[in-house]
Amino acid sequence: MYDIEHQELGTEQPLVEKAIIDDLEMGDLSETIEEVAQDAVSEEPETEEPFAPRPKDNRNWFVVHTYSGYENKVKANLERRIHSMGMQDKIFRVLVPMEDEVEFKDGKRKITPKKVFPGYVLVEMIMDDQSWYVVRNTQGVTGFVGSPGPGEKPVPLQEKEVKTILKQMGIEAPKLKIDFKKGDRVKVTSGPFFDFTGVVDEIAPEKERLRALISIFGRETPVELEFFQVEKV
Repeated sequence: MYDIEHQELGTEQPLVEKAIIDDLEMGDLSETIEEVAQDAVSEEPETEEPFAPRPKDNRNWFVVHTYSGYENKVKANLERRIHSMGMQDKIFRVLVPMEDEVEFKDGKRKITPKKVFPGYVLVEMIMDDQSWYVVRNTQGVTGFVGSPGPGEKPVPLQEKEVKTILKQMGIEAPKLKIDFKKGDRVKVTSGPFFDFTGVVDEIAPEKERLRALISIFGRETPVELEFFQVEKV
């Protein structure tokens, strides 16, 4: 009895092994390996690729000090170095803060670009040793503003400061330079009151107009005039 049971068990084992081998030969092995690989990948924590592009949040604006009058030259020099040294992925924009100033002179409206911060240039960049070296060693640059100490990385501008500067550079209307003040004596240079003189009584910068008290037939008459229609006397 024992031998029969033993014999049945012994003959059963090779059949099981054969079935496994047959299954593997039919492709179950490759499917099993793929499943195991997929499970292993899904279980591994996601990690950032070492050379993946950095998020935009790593960009910051920094202030660079230049020799007086060299702001535009520094901008041009740095932009050339960025391209020649392949730093476009770390240094993005170089700006000389400017604003348009409107001035009324000799009865004419004149718009003049004016540097907001003479002697300084703004650089948008990802700060590391390589980008720091490229900017710092650009001809005309004397250093970064806001460095805690020698050899230490500078402190970037705050977002609020950047928005204010960029707004000054074109998002808002040109800044108006007003040479008139209440009490100034002016002469009308054009219009129906040409060659009359009067005294400034009120100024409306947002309208680019003023009100002057002009003597007409011996009486002071308030007249509204545009800035370009008058000049100081």
